[in-house]
Amino acid sequence: MTSLVLILFAASAVVSLVLTGALVRIGQRAGVLDTAGFEGHDKELRSVPNIGGIAIWATLVLPLAGGLIAMQLAPDAITELIPSLAPWKAQIAESTPLATAFLVCLTTLHVVGLIDDRKPLGVLPKTLIQLGCALALVVWFDIRLLSVLDTWLGTGSIISISCTVIWIMVLTNAMNYLDNMDGVTAGITIVSGGLFMIAALMGSQWFVGAMLALLVGGNTGFFWWNKPKAKIFMGDGGSLVIGFALAVLVTRVTWFDPEATSGIGTAWYGVLMPIFVLALPLYDFFTVTSIRILQGKSPFKGDQQHFSHRLAQRGLGNIGTLVVLFAISGVTGIAGLLLGRSDATGAILLTLLVCLALLVISFFDYTGRKYV
Repeated sequence: MTSLVLILFAASAVVSLVLTGALVRIGQRAGVLDTAGFEGHDKELRSVPNIGGIAIWATLVLPLAGGLIAMQLAPDAITELIPSLAPWKAQIAESTPLATAFLVCLTTLHVVGLIDDRKPLGVLPKTLIQLGCALALVVWFDIRLLSVLDTWLGTGSIISISCTVIWIMVLTNAMNYLDNMDGVTAGITIVSGGLFMIAALMGSQWFVGAMLALLVGGNTGFFWWNKPKAKIFMGDGGSLVIGFALAVLVTRVTWFDPEATSGIGTAWYGVLMPIFVLALPLYDFFTVTSIRILQGKSPFKGDQQHFSHRLAQRGLGNIGTLVVLFAISGVTGIAGLLLGRSDATGAILLTLLVCLALLVISFFDYTGRKYV
């Protein structure tokens, strides 16, 4: 199954590379270029198409939809063609309703993002749609983080539902916020999504691993066209899909089983793995939001004060900024990957490593600057 997941990654990357190249030409000819965005948004407009999210959505959603349909219509033929799927046929059939709902939510957010990229919808409609998608999966399809707290605290499912919805909303918008400089969001998705894919394969979660492989592959092909100087942007039609997909998928590779004696879910601190892997997007989200609030601005109005912009202003430039961001993501991400398989001492050391990494970038980030 590992080889099949890697094949999906390679195929997704190739298809995304070709499709994104076609979207560059289509976007230029059709004039669907970068827009000013929401009123008050401070950004440098460039004559670059912003429909690249179509490639990211297509390489994730369409193969999965096709595979689910094929498994429903001709499961025996598919398992004969791909024998490694045979032991998982029943599990795939059982997961089809959840996977279908997940794909519908991704498509809804993709369409909302495409519309918003052409004519801003405003904060409230976008937030309500994101909330509706999150609640649909969490409440009706039992996508949960920290469900063990429901039992420990005796509160029913309210704690896990609330935590998971907040997680999905925050990460969806964190990845959307991160899409502010050439190559940043696609590159961070490759690093963090790749680490989550490894975690899924280590836990024998082949279906989740396959979805992550398609997501990472799609961003790999897209990155070639989005790297500095970008020939295309993903827009909200891509960043919302990435954020929501990562938020939901990591709930499937993060768990704690108090009765387990071996494996990745034996230690409670393993549930912190997603925070470690995605420390950089979360750092950017919370710092730029805090800066805007302290300046008396709306936290929802975009500007040039993101962490990537702050690094570039230090003289690193676009490429230097990408190198630093990818390195930081790699350090915190690898620490997160190791967290769930470490003993208590190892977990403390890994936590200190991540905290020190964030402390260093915070010191570099804020020394000598005034934001209010």
